[in-house]
Amino acid sequence: MTATPPDNSDLQPTGDSEQDLVRSLRRKEGNWIAWGQACQQLQKLGYSPQKIFEETGFEPIQQNQLIVAAQVYGSVASGGASPEVLARFERTGSDSLYELRILTQTDRVEAANLLVVKGLDSEGAHEVAKALKEYSRLSKKPEDFASYPDDAVAYAYWKLARQQADLQARSRLIALGLRFAQSPSARQQIEKLLTDFTVTKVRPAPRIPFYRMESADEQPVVIPVAGKMPLSTAELKAVPMVEAEGLFQIVKFSGAGAWVALPGWQVVLGSEDPVMVLISSEQLPRSPLDAPLDTVEEMLVMVDRSQRQWDSESYFVLDDAGQLRIDWSEDVPELTILGKVALVLRPKKVLDEDFNKQLWQLDE
Repeated sequence: MTATPPDNSDLQPTGDSEQDLVRSLRRKEGNWIAWGQACQQLQKLGYSPQKIFEETGFEPIQQNQLIVAAQVYGSVASGGASPEVLARFERTGSDSLYELRILTQTDRVEAANLLVVKGLDSEGAHEVAKALKEYSRLSKKPEDFASYPDDAVAYAYWKLARQQADLQARSRLIALGLRFAQSPSARQQIEKLLTDFTVTKVRPAPRIPFYRMESADEQPVVIPVAGKMPLSTAELKAVPMVEAEGLFQIVKFSGAGAWVALPGWQVVLGSEDPVMVLISSEQLPRSPLDAPLDTVEEMLVMVDRSQRQWDSESYFVLDDAGQLRIDWSEDVPELTILGKVALVLRPKKVLDEDFNKQLWQLDE
């Protein structure tokens, strides 16, 4: 269940025995950073999140937050954050640092400093991280909001305020924008909204095409093919053993090949040149129409490379300086389109993996 953010820190194993780590967590020795390190070390030693919960009382979702937040803290520390910022987060703040997992190391340092200066909680950290992430994706940065990172957050509130027709909500967003605006030009742009009540309509991003496997018979199973009869015994023995990995039962053979089985949904059969890409849910762009994701999970994105014609109702995979980038744009993007996102596959929620293997478990 743990999620590893980009730019992981250089946190080192403690060297303690399993019993020492469990005892330390059970007694809540040290600070939350030590707890996160201990949880991570126990998982590396083969402990499942559920077993750690049973032994220490730290719930799986709490373990995930502590591990990721400790990694973020490490990257902030190695990124040159001030002693005052580090001291602030050594006491409390795992929930706030967890929100910064989506940022690069440089932006994490900037965001952490901003959280301390502005006295923001985890909710404020979520808004700051979201604003900085969206600002980083802009191909052309707004000249009036050039003081980073303060103006970047102010820019996000300025955009939201311009779209808001409700005066009370609009005023609240303007106040938040002015709280963060650092440069005179940014403050001027936001203050204009106090007298200009024009509502700027922005086309909402379309829904991301999520799919989730719901029934046991949809669970993918990959089986190698030995060939066509007649076959020799040697040919049959030459077939390598299949070792499926991960939630999507991905199979790797010798070489660079890997395969994953999908149900024959129409969207799958209709793709002319599909390619699968593994991705974490936190790396996906979020649409305002999408319900918030309750957990960070691994997903598969199916990209149809034959679909390279832009349309405003779809997400696309773009070439961003040699790196893949999934995004939506209201207008034709400046970046090269590599393919269309046909579906985003979420794994089946399995409460008991052994249940489906027992033949006597039948519905009456």
